[in-house]
Amino acid sequence: MPNLTEFEPLTGGLPRVQEMKPRPVRMWKASFLQFTRFSVVGILNTLIDVITLNILLWRFPTHNANLLLVYNSLAYIFGALNSFCLNKYWTFRQRNGTAGGEIVRFVVLSIAGILCNDIILWLTARSLHPLITNNLLWANISKGFAIAGTMTLSYLGMRLWVFTKRTDQKRKKQYVSLLDIVEEPVGQPLHMNEEGPKTIEQVQLETNKGKKIPSSLSIILPAYNEEMVIAETVHSVVDTLMRWGLDFEVIVVNDGSKDRTQAVIEEITAIDSRVILLNHAVNGGYGAALISGFIATTKELAFFMDADGQFDINDLERFFPLLEAHDAVLGYRVDRQDNWIRKVNAWGWKLLIGMVFDIYIRDVDCAFKLFPADFFHEHNLETSGAMINTEILYKFTRAGYSYTQVGVRHLPRSGGRATGAKPSVILRAFRELVVYAFKWHREEKLLGKNYWGKRGL
Repeated sequence: MPNLTEFEPLTGGLPRVQEMKPRPVRMWKASFLQFTRFSVVGILNTLIDVITLNILLWRFPTHNANLLLVYNSLAYIFGALNSFCLNKYWTFRQRNGTAGGEIVRFVVLSIAGILCNDIILWLTARSLHPLITNNLLWANISKGFAIAGTMTLSYLGMRLWVFTKRTDQKRKKQYVSLLDIVEEPVGQPLHMNEEGPKTIEQVQLETNKGKKIPSSLSIILPAYNEEMVIAETVHSVVDTLMRWGLDFEVIVVNDGSKDRTQAVIEEITAIDSRVILLNHAVNGGYGAALISGFIATTKELAFFMDADGQFDINDLERFFPLLEAHDAVLGYRVDRQDNWIRKVNAWGWKLLIGMVFDIYIRDVDCAFKLFPADFFHEHNLETSGAMINTEILYKFTRAGYSYTQVGVRHLPRSGGRATGAKPSVILRAFRELVVYAFKWHREEKLLGKNYWGKRGL
């Protein structure tokens, strides 16, 4: 492995932006595959609709036409929800977050589809009635024409109206964000004054002039099987914090990884004493990894971030000025780069956490949060799985601390595998939720609202 402290200098100024010309593609083939996916989703929607209706009739039998209409509406809604999610994230490959406008357009298109289905069915039935004497054949052929017409309308409506890709706007935003990162021209003499080159301390002082910077910061990076991205993540964190002129430490918690995560970090710690490696012999869970990191912190503030490379450490700089009015700053993912299953799970989990613990956070499990380190030294954290974020926020707010929320970028995963949607992880989270919800509510009831300890008491 090359020496991690050696970097090849860049010369020749800023790299030119090369215009990438798209390769010729067979648009008809892409459209055909897209329509095939749309058709598969349509079949699944029909199955969900029919199965849901029959389950309702089995559990709550009825001969009432009005109640049957209610059952049919509920079944249709389940099918429509499936249609929205699968068509958005699979058929049309959308990766942006769900907007209110999309939902409204989808509802309008669904209503138009129902009306179109009825109109085509009525017109076809009237046209074929003199030609086909068999009632069953006549009805099914008419229904087939109605389905074909409705599918065509729905496909075109979703592609051209509901799930439109605003790529130009996205590219402009990305271009602006890239310009914000460039601070000095590459290839020019850097940090020079009349007396000669400036010291690192002088550069850091000028860079941070006028900015709210904490005196010291501990970064906790929990890692599990992240050998492909962990080195890049750690180097990015270290380089950024050095540029900000911070007194910092980076604590990497290897939670029983089975790949080379530990070996990669050991190579980094051998040449940089600010990077600290904590090893778990076996995988203890996301919460256990964070708790080990919190206990090891020695700085004023504690910040944790996933080691999978899906966050940009530069977003942390916007958190510091907010500490003048708040005790903690919580990030929430903008345009979350996860599949629809994880997004649906996160949405349901957020609602459940709000109802059980009275915690209403935009993104409760976002791994981009900044806290006072003393909080973790003064409070005992008990959960070892995905419930850890909920526990931190529950005890933090009960202790009288304040927080604010800031949107942060969420990047596509460049390596490794996400484990948050594994059934074992989800079941563990629900088990901890039930166990500790009863435990904490009972402790508060028995020992009073000041059980978690108020600030200054």
